[in-house]
This record gives sequence, C-alpha cells and structure tokens, in this order.
Amino acid sequence: MTRSPSPGDEMDAAIRAQVARQRLARTDTDVGVTQHLARIGVLGWTIVSPPLAGLITGRWLDHRAGSGVTFSAALLLAGFVAGGLSAWKWMNHPHA
Repeated sequence: MTRSPSPGDEMDAAIRAQVARQRLARTDTDVGVTQHLARIGVLGWTIVSPPLAGLITGRWLDHRAGSGVTFSAALLLAGFVAGGLSAWKWMNHPHA
C-alpha cells in the first residue's frame, strides 16, 4: 500500500531543492565582463559568418553562370538560416 505524499512532504522537497540551488549559486564562479564581451563577440561572428560566406559563394557562382543574383540570394538566405540555427544552438549550450 502506498501513501500519497502529504503537503508537508512536498514543501520539504521544495525547500531542499531551493537550498541546493542557493548553495550551487554561491559556489558557482562569477563570470567577468571580458568573458561576457567575448561571448557576445563569438555570437556575433556565429550569426554573421554564414551569410557572408553564402553571399561570396553566390556571387562567384552567379558570375560563372551569368545568372544575375539567383545564387547570391539563395545562398544568402541559406546563410541566414544556418547562422540563426547555429546561434540558437550556441545560446542553449550550458557554457552560454
């Protein structure tokens, strides 16, 4: 026979979890301003690099094929998608 948890048991578990989070926050090292700036810089390059690479490659392909801006537009858009996904993944990583 199992007993249902009482409100007191749930409260105790919540308090223990809060205390554990507070202890972790005290022992967690503080990140300096330079580290924050470095992370922002990395994020910027993560977003900007793929569209630039797509644009350069697209311009080269358009020049070779004589197709106006077809490849440039398509690869620029693909670069924005790739850069956005990469930035999203980077931001959700534990180090961020």
